[in-house]
Amino acid sequence: MTDDRNVMENMLLLEKGVCDLFMHGAIESSTADVRNTFEDALHTALSMEDRIYTEMESRGWYSTEQADSSKMNSVKMKFASPQN
Repeated sequence: MTDDRNVMENMLLLEKGVCDLFMHGAIESSTADVRNTFEDALHTALSMEDRIYTEMESRGWYSTEQADSSKMNSVKMKFASPQN
């Protein structure tokens, strides 16, 4: 039996996949019109993904933890320093 949480988890995974496809479509577009169409579709899909995530989070089905600030600073320093 599929419950609401499983349905929403599947919806979120599918929407993330759609976002990935639209992003790559935009990157690989050969004309501005095609790129704009993919970008519009990506924006719509990202909005849907955010709504699904927000609903799951409000139900306690999807939680994130705060990143450690020292780890964040370490990553910032790594990518801010010039590569040799």
